[in-house]
Amino acid sequence: MSAEQQNVSAEVSFPHEPPTDNVKRIWKTFWILLIITIIELGLGLLIHALDLPDDLTRLLLKGTIIILSLAKAYFIVSIFMHLGDEIRNLILTIVIPLMLFIWFIIAFILDGDSYKHLRNKYDKHFLERTTELPVKKAEQAK
Repeated sequence: MSAEQQNVSAEVSFPHEPPTDNVKRIWKTFWILLIITIIELGLGLLIHALDLPDDLTRLLLKGTIIILSLAKAYFIVSIFMHLGDEIRNLILTIVIPLMLFIWFIIAFILDGDSYKHLRNKYDKHFLERTTELPVKKAEQAK
């Protein structure tokens, strides 16, 4: 056998056809995410265009946008990150720490807001400094 015949290796190919079920599933998810995004953008523009005061209607629209965002997150994690195909224990291993993380964020935001209001209530000097109107330099020179 010559050296050329020894160096030539046989080409190995594996027939691969993309499963049509997965492609249909991805396109279905794409259209669902697109529709949810268009609805969210429409609600956001509606809030901005109507210039609603901070009342119940505005809060309901914002709550709806948050719920739609969570639905989008569910679809992305379930389909594109393949978490929907996993066993229940693995899903819970990921979801429970995520819920704790969200709870920590909410707790820190509420704690910071509480501190801000308590600081204004008990530290009168700080409250006076935050409510004073700025004095112009020309008035100070007089």
